[in-house]
Amino acid sequence: MKEKKIQKVSESVIRLDGVHSMGVIGDPGCEGLGTYSMKVYAGALEECGKDDFTLIVGDLVPAGTRRHYQMIQELTDTLAENKVYALRGNHDTGEYTEYFGEKNYALLAENFTVVVLDNAMRTFEEEGLALLRNVLSREDVKQVIIAFHIPVPNHFILNCVTEEEFARLKEAYGPWKEKVKYLLCGHVHSGFEDCVDKIPLICTGGGGAMIEDVSKDIRACDVEHHIVHFYERDGKLSHEIVNVPEDGYGREREDGILRQKLRETVEGELLAHFKYMMFADRAERRGIHGIANLFRALAASEYYHARNFYSVLDKPAPFMESVETYIPGEEFEQEHFYRMLVDYAREHQSPLAEQAYASAAAAEREHALLLREAADIEGFSKDVIYVCPICGYVMTGDKAPERCPVCGGPKKQYEIYAKE
Repeated sequence: MKEKKIQKVSESVIRLDGVHSMGVIGDPGCEGLGTYSMKVYAGALEECGKDDFTLIVGDLVPAGTRRHYQMIQELTDTLAENKVYALRGNHDTGEYTEYFGEKNYALLAENFTVVVLDNAMRTFEEEGLALLRNVLSREDVKQVIIAFHIPVPNHFILNCVTEEEFARLKEAYGPWKEKVKYLLCGHVHSGFEDCVDKIPLICTGGGGAMIEDVSKDIRACDVEHHIVHFYERDGKLSHEIVNVPEDGYGREREDGILRQKLRETVEGELLAHFKYMMFADRAERRGIHGIANLFRALAASEYYHARNFYSVLDKPAPFMESVETYIPGEEFEQEHFYRMLVDYAREHQSPLAEQAYASAAAAEREHALLLREAADIEGFSKDVIYVCPICGYVMTGDKAPERCPVCGGPKKQYEIYAKE
């Protein structure tokens, strides 16, 4: 029988013997339990496997249904390498206690304690605050992390509980404030460190949900998916934030047969995407807008299927280093592969194939040039890009030519991609 990794908490105070470290994951499932997000969560569980146990600081699921709880439980039981505890987030509604038990509890390790409080509804429960007082008053409790989902007021974001709610929390820990070494939360799909009431605050929401801009000071491009390690060093509780690399988790890549089948599935889904888009174009040109709309929707669905399958195989470079990794492929196609096929098609009197390869090669040359500029992500300044829908040529600049330089297609048909 498969070992249960996610713990269903049945006692308000739990002693953890031989435990000296904790890994923390924030917000793995609130945007859905699709493969694309769950690969990040899998990598987070893998990284947290270096610790003695794992804590998920809320939003395990997008909605608190039995189906979603069962999915996250089965996935976690398969992938986790240590015991996993959870606290309730605002998405973790419905049958939460049936799967995870108590909403307010304390974990007593040898040299530190974690007090888990439920504030998913933006209020701290009296039951939890009473537990906090009781645990802090114990003589054997010296270093405490108070963990909850929604942040307390801080210097970076407004998405937090009220000052009045924070005052209730401060009143509860006040007599033993020197024991509180960290305040820990999630909820925000990003991450930051702050200091509130002279206590370090760590907000971590990078365990699966797509990273977002949350303020002018905390932009999505500055934050990676991550976890937080807490550990003892010379008797003192410390922490380290570690990014979860997008190429980290790779269990499926190790199975040769499955790896090949995944590649074949990606190719099939992308071919279906392409076929549906082409048919949508044909329907649109004939004025049959309802059918065009249907096939565009089907094409989008096939793309997302392909993305999920490909994400299992993908080993991308870190985002800020990723753009330049696409340049060699574009240059090879333009300088060698397409040129060779242009010559072959010409020799074999296949003018349409020759034309298609020649026009694609011209576009690939522009792709490579643009990608070289875009490798400097912050400095890239092309705000408007035009694509000829007839041959695929790419153009930039304040004014696009009246005719496509490759196929002569009219400007009025260009697709425009403008920076918002």
